[in-house]
Amino acid sequence: MLHGREAEQAEIDRLLADRTGVLILRGEAGIGKTALLEYAASVAEGRVLRVSGVESEAELPFAALHLLLRPMLDRIAALPDQQADALMSALGLGRAAPGDRFLVRLATLSLLTELAADQPLVCLVDDAQWLDQESADALLFTARRLHAEPIALLFAARDDGTSFPAPGQPELWLTGLARRPAASLLAERAGGLPLAVRELVVDEAQGNPLALLELPRTLTAEQRAGAIGPSAFSLGGAEPVSGRVLAGFRAAILELPAATRSCLLVAALDDSGDIDTLNRALHGMGVSLTDFAPAERAGLVGVTPMRVAFRHPLVRTAARLAADVAQRVAAHHALAGATDEDRRAWHLAAVATGPDERVAGELEEAAIRAARRSGQAAASAGYERAARLSADPPAAARRWAAAAAAALDAGLRRRAEELTHRASPGAPDPAVVAELARVRATLAFEAGRPLEATRLILDGVEALVPVDPEAALPMVSMAGVYIWSSSPHPDQVGLARRIADLTPLVEGPLSVLKEFSMDVVHLLEGDDTAVFGMPYSRLGQHQAALPFELRAIKTYLGFVHGRQRMMLEDASGLVAECRQSGRVGRLPQAMLLQAVAQILNGRHRAARAGVSEGLQIAADNDQPYWDNYLTGVSAWLAAVAGAEEECRTLMAQARAPETWMTGTTWATYAAIMLDLGAARYTSVLERMDERMTGPGRHAFIWRYAYPDYVEAAVRVGDPDRARDALDRFTTWARAIGQPWALAVLERCDALMTGDGAAYERALALHREADHPFEQARTELLYGEWLRRHQRRAEARTRLNAAMEAFARLGAASWSARAAAELRATGVSSSPRDHGRDPLATLTPQELHVVRLAAGGASNREIGTQLFLSPRTVAYHLYKAFPKLGITSRAELARFVMT
Repeated sequence: MLHGREAEQAEIDRLLADRTGVLILRGEAGIGKTALLEYAASVAEGRVLRVSGVESEAELPFAALHLLLRPMLDRIAALPDQQADALMSALGLGRAAPGDRFLVRLATLSLLTELAADQPLVCLVDDAQWLDQESADALLFTARRLHAEPIALLFAARDDGTSFPAPGQPELWLTGLARRPAASLLAERAGGLPLAVRELVVDEAQGNPLALLELPRTLTAEQRAGAIGPSAFSLGGAEPVSGRVLAGFRAAILELPAATRSCLLVAALDDSGDIDTLNRALHGMGVSLTDFAPAERAGLVGVTPMRVAFRHPLVRTAARLAADVAQRVAAHHALAGATDEDRRAWHLAAVATGPDERVAGELEEAAIRAARRSGQAAASAGYERAARLSADPPAAARRWAAAAAAALDAGLRRRAEELTHRASPGAPDPAVVAELARVRATLAFEAGRPLEATRLILDGVEALVPVDPEAALPMVSMAGVYIWSSSPHPDQVGLARRIADLTPLVEGPLSVLKEFSMDVVHLLEGDDTAVFGMPYSRLGQHQAALPFELRAIKTYLGFVHGRQRMMLEDASGLVAECRQSGRVGRLPQAMLLQAVAQILNGRHRAARAGVSEGLQIAADNDQPYWDNYLTGVSAWLAAVAGAEEECRTLMAQARAPETWMTGTTWATYAAIMLDLGAARYTSVLERMDERMTGPGRHAFIWRYAYPDYVEAAVRVGDPDRARDALDRFTTWARAIGQPWALAVLERCDALMTGDGAAYERALALHREADHPFEQARTELLYGEWLRRHQRRAEARTRLNAAMEAFARLGAASWSARAAAELRATGVSSSPRDHGRDPLATLTPQELHVVRLAAGGASNREIGTQLFLSPRTVAYHLYKAFPKLGITSRAELARFVMT
């Protein structure tokens, strides 16, 4: 029975009744977190999995996750192959191979969902503040992704102000028991004490349940009989109550036989959880499991055939504090000789008193193994400790650089920055210098300082270019991305020239990067014609041989050259490859390119679903640049959909980091489309005039916006204002020769001249392309022209086509505008109910699921593609069917998934 925790038990009862959700219990040591976990285990229905964090194993990747999942490891085979391989590798059960940390987290979610398929699942995690980073990340990822799965996660974390950060998750802070329940608990467990003694204990315990149970043990026989004063507790009232309890445990341990203390110390330092390992280490110390008997009788530990369990984590801490340095060194050496190679390295490092290249080498090997298992946080810790123990300065510099890079890959940005400053500034190896520069530059770029990032890369890579040009090339290319993404600055062109000068000329398909870097310089200098020389075709000839970075550039050049179909093909290929290979860290970039290509091809619904997924993955992977970029594109899509409030919220988010040009530019274009759809033409012109001379003026996207400027200028009765924009668009459209661009050019000519035949030519060209949004805009403008020229019957045909196309695209404000024009021709209602668009009622995730289901994919196949569990897929379909007015999967085929 728990005393005074009725409110907390009610919260746990609600969580378990809901069957899905998460709750984090926080509070000081001994406050009752573990007791509440025990309560949850006793009342939970279904399967219960448990694990406790151990301080000494916090540097071992996936250690806690392995212990949590150990009873169910045989179920990993039910996962998709990529996820199963990633999880087996992470847990050290399969072939060590480079993995993606997102894929390991996803596999954790999938496995827990698989376990919950036949009965509800409750995961209880105690001492979460001591979880290794990788296990904590995987479990919190699961917590964020729970939808309909019958999985409840309950964490308990000690409150020290920083432990186990879990932003956005529900928390329950535990405080001390009120006096009455505290007195009841003490009377239940120590009722033989005189009332006056119990009253003093209650005062000293300050409501801490563990203190209520342990402080009486520290009393002498005389004190227990009543000979006690206010100073009976030696540490005094100023000491935290957990400190007094810890002192009591330490005193109890010091009274045990020496052999028992040795056993407790080895068990306290052992983090393997394996009784055989512990047994071997004990024999190395000249003791055995039977020597635990006095500690077991004292209630400090429990010994079973499977493990030795400390009654409370403070007992483990007390066992270490009760030992001197010689005893700790002996215990670490005994464990080093009894455990696996990773733990051996850490035990040896724990007792190293100075530089030791042998131990440093073992730690470096352990770090390499951790990195192969996607344990980047543990790898960073291993490299760092190896660097501290390095006797050779060049080896130390290499290890500091590796520690910083691994910390960056783990998303530990502050730690990565600190580690880059540890390496010797005069490190002789150009590769080490370049790697440190890459880490610093990445940190600067993601902090919104792209120009600083460019300088760091260029300074760091300069010495590497003549030594290893192929290794230097990706870093120089990264500097090109940074400078292009920057808002205009007086130093921008000069840095771009430096990038072009440093870009090495190599053999093979990568040779085009030299030319590409020069074209970027010309564009930043204001030479719009440089875009026509960018090597799109030659990159395409070597598509299969190109690394991901170059294929992404080639895909983006499809945008530059207006090759909308090819861009969509290339981008979809990148997305498919990332999904199939598990390169989830690359997915936000690939999905951004795909969304832009879908916009160009008029597939707005698919783009919204993809952007939504990309944003979630970017957030999960802590990728602020791609999050910002995708947010800008999302704002544009919301503008076209006529969702003004949503659009303005997204625009504000995308514009917040002012130093990234990309997201800000798309946000501005979103504002332009919002104004254009609402007929605020003066605002369109003002925004574009400001942007064309301000930050982001070099962005390719404005080539797509020139026709919007032309339309706005004509609408306000000032066509001459559009001459420059029209000339620029004309030059580009004729150079790229794409039918959709030539169609829009004819539309611009029709607006400027009032020539109806130009509209006919435009529509003929539209029929050769596949850009329903631009075609619908042409139909709308032509319909308006026909109505003004009293050709109402023809106008109705064009306006009706425009209205229905906009409705299919989810462009509500544009559809409403076409409907208003249609009414002006004398038609009171449209042939189709354009006012109700069932697909528009779906969330982006529901739309994504429905689109794949309509194509015949099973729930499992959809889940594999979208990184969801099959149960979550079923949940989204369950929510979507009523919105669409259907009852079966077969009926999905009638919906057009544009």
